[in-house]
Amino acid sequence: MPGLPIRMVAGLGNPGPEYAATRHNAGFWFVDELARRHGGRLKPERRYGGDACRVSIGATEVWLLKPMAYMNRSGSPIRALCDYLQIPASEIVVAHDDLDLPPGTVRLKRGGGAGGHNGLKDTITHLGEDFWRLRFGIGRPAYRDEVIGYVLKRASAAEEERMLEAIGLAADEFPRLLAEGAGKVMNRLHARPVAPADPEEGRDPG
Repeated sequence: MPGLPIRMVAGLGNPGPEYAATRHNAGFWFVDELARRHGGRLKPERRYGGDACRVSIGATEVWLLKPMAYMNRSGSPIRALCDYLQIPASEIVVAHDDLDLPPGTVRLKRGGGAGGHNGLKDTITHLGEDFWRLRFGIGRPAYRDEVIGYVLKRASAAEEERMLEAIGLAADEFPRLLAEGAGKVMNRLHARPVAPADPEEGRDPG
């Protein structure tokens, strides 16, 4: 089976040290992990409005990008790098947090709507829907009106450990995605069992 022709991975998050450890920055964590594993050094690129680098993953050169705009303006830096490198949306993976999945879950899909995620909404505005999404579960708070505070806070230690395990698993599978294609990688990612949630999780850890 032919591999997937991915030329860019963009992680969604918010810039600044006050957001670095929050649930909403799971996409940044994934890009950082790929850079660490493949010898990349993300650095500010004013032309694109983000931190970027190029790495070799197997036989494929892949650009990594962390938009340095706030989440609801993520699409503009992604579009700027796409335009400069002439990369179509179908050759981009956007990594992001997902309230609809429990911590420790990771899912890969192509296309679809924003599902209420402001970073995805802005990315779709700039690129259309035809990009790949790598969704990292963060779970939901008990009440809808707690969502903003929930995503902008750090997870409990147990939740965070599961999130990091999922990010590590996705980084393990990424070279196989490029070499083998999406089908087998989806099967492995989606079949991974996830530990049941602790009833204390989802509460404010502070």
